Amino acid sequence: MSLKIAVAVPFKQRGKTRLGEGSFVVALSLDRNWFSPDQVQRLITIAASRGLLSQSGDKVIAEFDPATISIPDSYEPDESILREQSAFEQLLDALVTAGHEKRKVVAEINERQRHLGISVEAAAAVYAIEAGVDLDTDTGSAIDAAYESVCNQ
Repeated sequence: MSLKIAVAVPFKQRGKTRLGEGSFVVALSLDRNWFSPDQVQRLITIAASRGLLSQSGDKVIAEFDPATISIPDSYEPDESILREQSAFEQLLDALVTAGHEKRKVVAEINERQRHLGISVEAAAAVYAIEAGVDLDTDTGSAIDAAYESVCNQ
């Protein structure tokens, strides 16, 4: 969710869902002083790979409604959001965000992996679906990766 919050800030700041790439970079690097311009470019790439952003020419487009994102007053993103998360990490984050206890979730996922003979990503997707977790666009690429891991076994 932290990635989505960081990406929402420039859009909310300007009240738009479409910004020039330069404006997006300036909002996060110079206005907020959260990242260097190069790091913002990396953030755009990661957010696009997760389906949060798309690009058209020199425009950055939010693929979600930034107005629905609550940004805490003291929010400051951690640089770890600039690291690509594995499909398993994305699914685990979705489960924890939905209120599931991390240790229990990992144990349940491992059990499904052993029992079903599938990848950890696929087991995490199975568990998330069984737990009724809404796997929206934040985890869409994780679901795709889990599907691929099942198809390639």
